[in-house]
Amino acid sequence: MKKFFLLVFVWSCLFLNVSGQGEVEQVGEFGFTAGAAHYFGDLNTRGKINRPKQALGIFYKKQFNNYLGIRASAHYAQLGYSDIYSQEDYQKRRNLSFNSDIFEFAIQGDFNFFKFIPGDRYYYFTPFVSLGLGAFTFNPYAYLQDKQVYLRPLGTEGQNRSYLDPTTNIKRSPYSNTAICFPIGAGIKYNLSNNVNLSFQITHRLTLTDYLDDVSTTYVGLDKFTSVNGQTSVAGLLQDRSYETGIPIGVEGRQRGLSKQKDQFIIAEIGVSFSISTYNCPSYK
Repeated sequence: MKKFFLLVFVWSCLFLNVSGQGEVEQVGEFGFTAGAAHYFGDLNTRGKINRPKQALGIFYKKQFNNYLGIRASAHYAQLGYSDIYSQEDYQKRRNLSFNSDIFEFAIQGDFNFFKFIPGDRYYYFTPFVSLGLGAFTFNPYAYLQDKQVYLRPLGTEGQNRSYLDPTTNIKRSPYSNTAICFPIGAGIKYNLSNNVNLSFQITHRLTLTDYLDDVSTTYVGLDKFTSVNGQTSVAGLLQDRSYETGIPIGVEGRQRGLSKQKDQFIIAEIGVSFSISTYNCPSYK
């Protein structure tokens, strides 16, 4: 008999809608996102947004209450830019470009401004902000005679040639293709049904690398790159491409990038998520 009454009570909690008693609570959600990514750095110093590329993501979020949650996400994005898009004469002469695939994993804390309860007609919408920590991999490449060439192995700023930086008196070493980022974002979320949500979010990534675009410090000079059969090597051709726009400008010590400013990127995305909810049964009085 006790088991029967227990079964009836659990059944009522799950399927009955008692007005003014109990409440549906979102304990988590998982979903998918798609959107566009854009790069800011040594080739895009003015923060222009004119060459967005695709971005895809998946995420899972644990919701602690109707306002606070923590999200784990993974993203794939493409980034790229070229000096030909610049209005600066020096950048047009410099004539550098890059593309890169990005793979990112991040943990973010989310804060809803409004109470958000899936399936509730009064709490179906909220703006939110997020802040987190992530890590990503990148591998910049360029095209030379229509062939894709990865730039990091070439050491275009003397990293593979034990080049001694004249300003720091330190030998330049190859940069890592893994870096830390700090995602800072804001968005809105709308509950479509008891279990389905639609969201839009823009998240800016501050990074700890200045080599997302393979450009950071100064030219090391064409003479530092060995020739093959009397011809300039691939590394020599890609470290200074100003020869395509006129007289080469890449003399040793001349500025190639802005080493004091780290590269950044942004992702704007639309997401569809599925709520994991529970129903808080009213206490018996």
